[in-house]
Amino acid sequence: MIDVIPAIDIIGGKCVRLKQGNYKSRTIYHENPVEVARAFDDAGIKRLHLVDLDGAKAAQVVNLKVLAAIASATELEIDFGGGIKSDTDIQKVFDHGARMVTVGSIAVTNPAMLGSWIARYGSERIILGADVKGDKIAISGWTEETDTGLFEYLADRKNTGIKKVLCTDISKDGMLKGPAVELYQRIKLGFADLYLIASGGVSAVADIEKLEESGIDAVVIGKALYEKRISINDLKKFL
Repeated sequence: MIDVIPAIDIIGGKCVRLKQGNYKSRTIYHENPVEVARAFDDAGIKRLHLVDLDGAKAAQVVNLKVLAAIASATELEIDFGGGIKSDTDIQKVFDHGARMVTVGSIAVTNPAMLGSWIARYGSERIILGADVKGDKIAISGWTEETDTGLFEYLADRKNTGIKKVLCTDISKDGMLKGPAVELYQRIKLGFADLYLIASGGVSAVADIEKLEESGIDAVVIGKALYEKRISINDLKKFL
């Protein structure tokens, strides 16, 4: 059974969504992310992907108060990403209630630090963020493209002990036109032992079912929930 993971993206303490990572395209969906998280928790959902978009842009964690508020108000297992660049950042995030972290930019620029975090906290708590534009890795809140290919990146970071990967096809994100199923199938074919979390483009329950049929381990769902293309009740069949 595929794991379904709702997402809450934060700018200025509010629940927002972007299109293709463009900060100018933001839509505010809720003033209070804690209320959104409580609704997920009340429905029996176990996981939450919480993204600090302010932190991703600022290159340091910004929305710790939102993390702490959600962690104290719910039983959700929170995976937090955005702006985690230092030992201090990651420790603060865990101290404020995250069970896991997703690290992207620092995993590209400083793989030694990524390895040290896996050694310190364990591979179950560290998720590798692999944000992709045309099979190349993008960093810094998707504002900077690199020359690093996705499959080269995954193979190299596996050597640091990574076991979980959250892969976002940026071209699909927030567009509600379906996920990059073929991309995720290729990743699974090449890295069968990785726990793969698909992200970007999910627009209907059928998209989740397609990913499940493809053997993908988990999926992050964002805009489709907020635009009511998928209801919280729809997700219960996957719980």
